[in-house]
Amino acid sequence: MFGYRSTSPKIRFITDRMVVRVVYEWDACRLAEYYAKNKDFLKPWEPSRDGSFYQPSGWTNRLNYIAELQRQGSAFNFLLLSPDENEVMGVANFTNIVRGAFYSCYLGYSLSEKWQGQGLMYEALQPTIRYMQRHQKMHRIMANYMPHNHRSGNLLKKLGFEREGYAKSYLMIDGVWQDHVLTSLIDDTWWDHINL
Repeated sequence: MFGYRSTSPKIRFITDRMVVRVVYEWDACRLAEYYAKNKDFLKPWEPSRDGSFYQPSGWTNRLNYIAELQRQGSAFNFLLLSPDENEVMGVANFTNIVRGAFYSCYLGYSLSEKWQGQGLMYEALQPTIRYMQRHQKMHRIMANYMPHNHRSGNLLKKLGFEREGYAKSYLMIDGVWQDHVLTSLIDDTWWDHINL
């Protein structure tokens, strides 16, 4: 009767090698541990982070905000968990969701250094992209990567993302404005599963 309740959506996928589910308000320790453990590895690929990003207390407010965005359908942040759900292997976030005449969002992701090179992000993104297309009705999913990040570029190509452009000084990554290759995945079957 007095257990912790959440009004966040219950979205969960089980793949061959992991559990993929949306984050909840009580995932602060897990996310702090994931980012602290991978701090040096992720540093060249992410915006500069303050110290709170590596502490559970810093994630408490972030997760409350993320949970509200998920309730509103404005973002869906996923954890990639080991089969026993004790370890965060990576994250995949669909953010800046716009509907109306656009039906689009941005995809961002990261994978723990320990799990690199095993095809796990590809495995996790297949069901999450399918969910975003079929259930959240996303016509366009955009993902951008730095030109020297060949692993990310190859992953997006394998998932069917197509290059749409090149943006100079697009995002400040690790304290430096970085160029990015702009890609998107268009759902050509959008009309087949849309109910406007």
